[in-house]
Amino acid sequence: MATASTILVIGGGISGLACAWRLRQLGLPVLLLERSRCLGGIIDTVEQDGFRFDIGPQSFTNTQALSELIGEIGLNSELLLADPRAPRYILKRGRLLPAPLSPPRLLLTPLLSGRTKLRILCEPFRRSRPPDADESVATFVRRKFGADLLANLVVPFVSGIWAGDPEKLSVASAFPSVRRLEERYGSVIRGAMTQRREKGGNRPSLCNFRAGLKTLAAALATKLGDSALTEAEITAIYRVPAVSPRFGVTYRLHGTTQSLSVAAVVVATPTDETARLLNAIDPGFGALLARIEYAGLAQVSAGYGLEQINLRNAEKGLEGFGFLVPRSEGLRLLGTVWNSSLFPGRAPQRMASFTSFLGGMTDPEIASYSPEQISAIASSELSSVLGITGAPVTQHLWRWQRALPQYNIGHQAIVSALRDLSARTPGIFLAGNYLAGPSIGSCVEHANEIARNVARSCSAA
Repeated sequence: MATASTILVIGGGISGLACAWRLRQLGLPVLLLERSRCLGGIIDTVEQDGFRFDIGPQSFTNTQALSELIGEIGLNSELLLADPRAPRYILKRGRLLPAPLSPPRLLLTPLLSGRTKLRILCEPFRRSRPPDADESVATFVRRKFGADLLANLVVPFVSGIWAGDPEKLSVASAFPSVRRLEERYGSVIRGAMTQRREKGGNRPSLCNFRAGLKTLAAALATKLGDSALTEAEITAIYRVPAVSPRFGVTYRLHGTTQSLSVAAVVVATPTDETARLLNAIDPGFGALLARIEYAGLAQVSAGYGLEQINLRNAEKGLEGFGFLVPRSEGLRLLGTVWNSSLFPGRAPQRMASFTSFLGGMTDPEIASYSPEQISAIASSELSSVLGITGAPVTQHLWRWQRALPQYNIGHQAIVSALRDLSARTPGIFLAGNYLAGPSIGSCVEHANEIARNVARSCSAA
């Protein structure tokens, strides 16, 4: 039951769930309201014809904040770790070539020309400083290494991580560690090699859960119990002047309008919904949030029998993470994850499971195609790359018009302005993947920070 000291969290994605959990751990009463029927945001897991398909992210890197959360909610025994040595491939002229994931391998890969490799060799000896102005990923890579590395390595990785356009993505916002290497060492490669030695040179493992990624949201929902309500649509948030609690809220729950008073509100919804919710508090939120673009995305998960696959163009067959596709290859696939190669329990025996992504900022119209069109494109192109014959045994399609926020040029200024506006609006806090990184680990870390800020604000009130 909500009281005047309750903290309201709006949005049942990972950011909202993690924030609500941390608030409770800090001893604060909390109520989470989610408009849809399910918690977890875009993250879900579907069981279909003996296959286990994750919807949205296919894995995560286990950061310290995320590892602590997993331990607190009792999921350590459910955690799966992929082989950190699993190769990633990049499609080049129809062949799958191992992605060079270390500076020495950049000098050996056939993905790059001799001229580009010479620039890589010389880069550690040419000190540079990033410009004061915000710089796009594409401009940064051309400045440091040339167009060849941009087209054959950076573009496919940007598509795989962000579904983004490197001509628009900000290197300082989307890849801040890369900019920091140049700021600190004057060389990206020298800095990367120095940090690799300091950290022992181990590549972090990709992780999942035995029953899929929805395990995390389901466990948090169970821990929160009646403090997390679904099918609850906020209809209004308004100030309660000159009294405590600070805000009144009305919402519809299963067709019934209800109201409550709360001490603070954490809004952990996508930017368009956040703008709508906060319009009565301050329309400045909407003006800033409208400047953040989203990439549309389609996901096609499919299962095949191993006998259907005649892959001859990868060094280790179907061992590995999967492959990414440069735009120069003329395909509409951004990339495909080989789920059953990474984690057990993703496909029945003698079967393989794949998840392909299409769309993004460089191919925005595909998210509006019919399911039949998207499925046909994904199946045809995947078959051409992996030598697949016949139709998939089973297939599941999902698409989002607004899948991933884009950290484009100017994003840091937008986030800074949002933080300033929030600071001038006591009791209103923002959380979500458009603020401090889109990964699950980044969302959890930011949610923890917001929860601590809320606790400090309430103790000072």
